[in-house]
Amino acid sequence: MSYSQFAFYYDDLTQNVDYPARARYFLNLLEKVGHEPGLTLDLACGTGSLTLALAVLNVDVFGVDISPEMLMQAKDKAYDVGKDILFLQQPMQNLDLYGTVDTVICALDSINHLKNSEQVKKTFSRVHLFLNKDGCFVFDVNTPYKHRNILANNTFVYDVPSVYCVWQNFLKQDDSVEISLDFFEKQGTSYIRSSEHFFEQTYEVQEIKDMLQEAGFKNIAVYDELSFEEPRDNSQRLVFVCQKTEE
Repeated sequence: MSYSQFAFYYDDLTQNVDYPARARYFLNLLEKVGHEPGLTLDLACGTGSLTLALAVLNVDVFGVDISPEMLMQAKDKAYDVGKDILFLQQPMQNLDLYGTVDTVICALDSINHLKNSEQVKKTFSRVHLFLNKDGCFVFDVNTPYKHRNILANNTFVYDVPSVYCVWQNFLKQDDSVEISLDFFEKQGTSYIRSSEHFFEQTYEVQEIKDMLQEAGFKNIAVYDELSFEEPRDNSQRLVFVCQKTEE
């Protein structure tokens, strides 16, 4: 699962995401728990939009992603704005850094894209290993509600200048969602078709808390997306913040 084709159209298809606002929210969340971001890892950074937004806010940040195509886009964007940012190609569950960091941020439901709970547990364990004492891990997940009621078995069509995209969802019995993307890029008088295929897994709040505790995290808090409010029954995305503390 490398998101090779998706990388070329990702930014155009996610223009609704306000990355500067999301970066400010994450920093406000860290401030709320009394944590300075320090050296920060943007885990599953994709095309680097959040990484750059954090860098603009003077965060010492670097990015990790599994997809070389996504990272190519990220490097080009950083170069274009004159930012010297390190990007590493690694899968989350095999995170292997040169040293420890103060903060790890993993945004836009990247955790849902891991294949199963074992990969989530391994990711949490690797993040814990590479965090400094009192370091913070912040991430978000799509909720079971979103899978059942928003993604569900729906089809979405995106018509942007760079591509025509048909996004098809298939809801499974375990509330995971199979996602198929078909891209149609105009070249001359014809269209070139390419496709991407992946899954989003779903996890209940308590299940995620249990996995975090198993990895060694403490002081776990959960908020509705981009707020400091408690989760609601119809929350579509939740934000978790937790810390690595000594026993």
